[in-house]
Amino acid sequence: MRLSLVPKEHDYFRLFSELAANLDAAAQLLLKFMNDGDRRSIAAVILEHEHVGDKIVHDIVRRLNKSFITPIDREDIYDLVATADEILDSIEEVAGKVLIYRVDEITSFARRQAEVIAKATPILRECMDNLEKPKGLDERIIALNSLENDGDRIEREALASLFEGDTKCTDIIKWKDIYETLECAIDECEHVANVIESIVLKHN
Repeated sequence: MRLSLVPKEHDYFRLFSELAANLDAAAQLLLKFMNDGDRRSIAAVILEHEHVGDKIVHDIVRRLNKSFITPIDREDIYDLVATADEILDSIEEVAGKVLIYRVDEITSFARRQAEVIAKATPILRECMDNLEKPKGLDERIIALNSLENDGDRIEREALASLFEGDTKCTDIIKWKDIYETLECAIDECEHVANVIESIVLKHN
C-alpha cells in the first residue's frame, strides 16, 4: 500500500462537506416523509442517500489508510464520519420501520422528533463545512446540545403517551421502536457535535 506523506488536505474537507450535505438532504426528506402521503417513494430516495453516504465514508476511510499525515487527528476523522453515517443509517431505518409496520398516521411526537433532526443537520453541515478553519463554532455546538435536550424531552413525552388510554399492545411495540430510533439519530447528532468540539479545542 502506498502511503502519502503529504495528504491532499482539501480532499478530506471536501468529502466532509459532501457527507454533511448528503446527511442534511436525507434529514429534510425524513421530515417530508413524516408529513407527506407518498412515503414509499420518499423512503426510496432516503435509501439512495444512505448508499451515497456509505460511499463517501468508504472513500474517507480508504484515504486514511493511505495517508501517513492527516489534516486533523486520524481518530477524530474516523469518529466524525462514522457517527455521521450512523445518523444517516438511523434516518433510513426510521423510514423503513414506518413502512414495515404499515403505519397509517404519523404521531405528532414522531413529527417533532423529525423536526429536531432536520434542525440539527444544517448546523452540523455548517460545522463540517468550516472544519478546515474550525473557529467560531461554539454557538453552533451549543445549539446542537440544546436540540438534543429537546429530543430527550420529546421522547419521554412520546413514550409516556403510549401507556395512556387504550393504546393497543402492537402499537406500543411499533411506536416505541420508531421513537427510540429517532432519538438515536438525535443522540448521534450531539455525538458529532462533541467530536467537532474536540477538533476545535485541539486547533485553537
